Amino acid sequence: MLLPQTKEREYRFKLALRMVLPIFTLVIALIFHTFITSSESLNSSFYIESILVLVFSIYFIFYLIYKGFDTKITDSVSKVFTREYLYKYLKKELKDNKNYTLVLISIDNLNEINSRYGIKNGDKVLFEVAKWIGEYFKTKEIINFPLGHIKGGDFIIGLKGNKANYKTRLELMFLKADELKVDDIEVQISGAINDNSLSSDIYYLIENLFELQNHNQNYKLVANLDDEMNPSELESHVINAIKKRDFELMTQDVFEKDSVIINECFIKLKTQNSKLIHPKKYMKVLDKLRLMVDYDLMILEENIKNCKASNRDIFAIPISPTSIRNQFFLTRVKELINGNSNAKNRIIFLLSEKEYYSRIEKYNMILQSLRKIGIKIAIDRLGSIHTSFLYLRDLDIDMVRFDSYYTKDINENKNKSVINGFNIMAHQKGVKTWIKMVENEDEYNLSKELDIDYMQGKYIASLKKL
Repeated sequence: MLLPQTKEREYRFKLALRMVLPIFTLVIALIFHTFITSSESLNSSFYIESILVLVFSIYFIFYLIYKGFDTKITDSVSKVFTREYLYKYLKKELKDNKNYTLVLISIDNLNEINSRYGIKNGDKVLFEVAKWIGEYFKTKEIINFPLGHIKGGDFIIGLKGNKANYKTRLELMFLKADELKVDDIEVQISGAINDNSLSSDIYYLIENLFELQNHNQNYKLVANLDDEMNPSELESHVINAIKKRDFELMTQDVFEKDSVIINECFIKLKTQNSKLIHPKKYMKVLDKLRLMVDYDLMILEENIKNCKASNRDIFAIPISPTSIRNQFFLTRVKELINGNSNAKNRIIFLLSEKEYYSRIEKYNMILQSLRKIGIKIAIDRLGSIHTSFLYLRDLDIDMVRFDSYYTKDINENKNKSVINGFNIMAHQKGVKTWIKMVENEDEYNLSKELDIDYMQGKYIASLKKL
């Protein structure tokens, strides 16, 4: 790895020189010019003033050099590059190298380490992990690479060449990391890798690394696919699809006993050449571009159109909790429902989020106002994250849907017991239960045996265009 301390001293000195040399040169030039053009008329005061100006200039120069040494390019804890300097360095590397790879390495349990062992020990873990990364790469004859601390327990590494050159060695590194400890403190790390075949924009590349890591938590190291869409191109497609309301809407029947009671909606956006974009690809982009409210309203409006007097279908649509808590969205929802009597009691909002929203009284007031106008509220992925349990406990809702982690193997005794426990908890609160991914007859019969209210899956009904 690059030696941050040596690099920092060199960087500070060059910065200081760039700051002071123009000033010093200007002062000397002015004095010299005055002396040449007016030497005969100069009196002793000029020489005194010139000396004073030079003295103050020299003092100012040393002051600027001192301040220049205050400019930090290394992180005080981990002793690797700061985020600001690393981004600057990597931008140049991406510009100068045809093939370039970025690697994210994260200490997954840093928050737990800080909480249990104290921040001082957490800082030591950061330093030792950065040191361990450098030493590992050295054993693989990879040297002179930038390593920077981005945030929390996250480090970014830049490597010349494409990701195929490094993937195997990185996978081996993560295998070795299974036994990684710092003073008997267990350290858990994971990461992601991509290269500039995806994009030449440093911000897109680093965001993509975090997305890869978040979406693939079962793997120690994940890599972007070679045919993955360029982020700027993806953004363009998303903006165009929302603007033109260009999307495909599919539904799947959800049964209560032997009758269809709900149609769950699945949405894919369309590109200009009619290719489909999966929600996993575009949901993050919607948040980044602040288009989630527009997207949710677009899907809601389309489903309200389908609420015709000739049928009584109920449509379940995924809605972002951030939209639910947006006043403009709420106002528009009430206008749409109140303006279409056929839509009342025929729309279900499916909500899912990782972080618990602490202003629970405000949240309940919002949900109650939606329920009053005929919208039902469902919490999705019960059992996958702690938030779903807390929302079952704290929110006034109509139904919960179990996470597919449990339902895909419901025949296993442990999962059967978990689903049964979820079911009892929900029913005791007067909340309906919903299971998805029912794939065969045994799972179907077991779901009925457990008295789950709503059932959904390929065994019962396939996807269809609306």
